[in-house]
Amino acid sequence: MTLSNLKTKFMTRNDCYTAGRTITPKGIMVHSTVTPGVMAGSWFSRWNKSYRAGEINRQVCVHAFLDDKEIWQYLPWNHRGWHAGGAANNTHIGFEICEPAGHSFRGATMVGYDVKKNEAYFRAAWKNAVDLCVFLCKKYGLTEKDIIGHAEGHRKGIASNHADPDHWFPKHGESMDSFRAAVKIGLKNPKNEDFYVGDIVKIKDAANRYYPNGPQIPSWVKSTNHKITQNRSNGKTVLRGGRKAVLLGKKIHKRTGDESPGIMTWVDKEILELVDVEKEEKGAAPEKLYRVQVGAFGKEENAKALMGRLQKAGFDAYMRYE
Repeated sequence: MTLSNLKTKFMTRNDCYTAGRTITPKGIMVHSTVTPGVMAGSWFSRWNKSYRAGEINRQVCVHAFLDDKEIWQYLPWNHRGWHAGGAANNTHIGFEICEPAGHSFRGATMVGYDVKKNEAYFRAAWKNAVDLCVFLCKKYGLTEKDIIGHAEGHRKGIASNHADPDHWFPKHGESMDSFRAAVKIGLKNPKNEDFYVGDIVKIKDAANRYYPNGPQIPSWVKSTNHKITQNRSNGKTVLRGGRKAVLLGKKIHKRTGDESPGIMTWVDKEILELVDVEKEEKGAAPEKLYRVQVGAFGKEENAKALMGRLQKAGFDAYMRYE
């Protein structure tokens, strides 16, 4: 699973990065920047500096920043970050949600924050934060129960005394509890939840068309797994038959996991379901196979041409030289 809007640029001059200490992630800590108007991509130039060399006056670095559009990863996920101000640095991945412009702070209190004006920004940033947590939970075998806010970390005695993100979330009717609930839903990935590039999916048995009023689905397409290779086009959601669609660009052999050219068709997300690859592989029984040889050729290009036609037709063709 990947995130289509995740960008990576490590802060190699930051002393946290050069320290080179790693962790086994046991949880995720949510922060917000308390710096209105500074978006995710701008933090690289601010923090990619050395405290020891006198280039910055803070010893701090988090794994990622995100805003309403992008997620920027600035440390490897298994790198020990400097974000918690406590023992959570040894166990938690930390990321910052960027706050929109237009307000200031009196202590930990937002002053002049326009909830209505910033609702769309908040919801987009909230979704990116939820998506990032779903991604990290899947990557490291975590659940929504392993996610805490900075303020919660302080109450647990594993982080410094900060109020974030509790100073912000309630203004939009949210909390860390509702955030964890959203991540839980994301981990279950119901039919209306986003799929990600790299996800392995299969088409539901009851489906008969790729999308409303679209082409009929051949039986062989349902008998194999598929990899999502695209979920947006030119930065926009793709609609087919009025439904949100993803591109199935690779075919995945159920038994071996091998990739081959896919159907290259945009498919309604509602007819797809995620495949638990590990469970499928563990449950797979040894197969006795009958193999059919199609032909023998004296020239390699002729053999490749036929193999290509077979693969396009949905067969797991391969070529062997004798």
